[in-house]
Amino acid sequence: MNSGGTLGGGERFILGFALAAVSFYFFLDSVHVHTGGGGWISGAMRGGGRGNRLWETTSMGIVFLPFFLGVVALFYNAKIKWGWYLTWLGLAVIAIEIFSRIRFLLDMKVSHLLIMVVTFAAGTGLMLQSYREDRNAKSKDK
Repeated sequence: MNSGGTLGGGERFILGFALAAVSFYFFLDSVHVHTGGGGWISGAMRGGGRGNRLWETTSMGIVFLPFFLGVVALFYNAKIKWGWYLTWLGLAVIAIEIFSRIRFLLDMKVSHLLIMVVTFAAGTGLMLQSYREDRNAKSKDK
């Protein structure tokens, strides 16, 4: 079987892909995703204070303000360039705020993490090695 146009290595590629895929699956299975805390924009506007609920509500409204003003401008006249810029800026700010609130927690033993890292590295190495010419495969074909 050929891998990447070279002679031999197909079996190594399949084995490496299986090792990498299984270890990647177990890694993703061990990651827990939580949301909360202050976002990049609303957290900075709040000043880092946890007990101040008024600022948290106000700052979240400010996050939507550029998008709101851009949409209003576009409904008034869709040819206004600054309305388009403001709308896209508002969407970017909202996306940044959402993604900055995501927290990842890795819940596993260190030994399991090391096993996963080693099997992923071994699988990746086998996949990369399968693209090299196999000298034994050349002699078998002749």
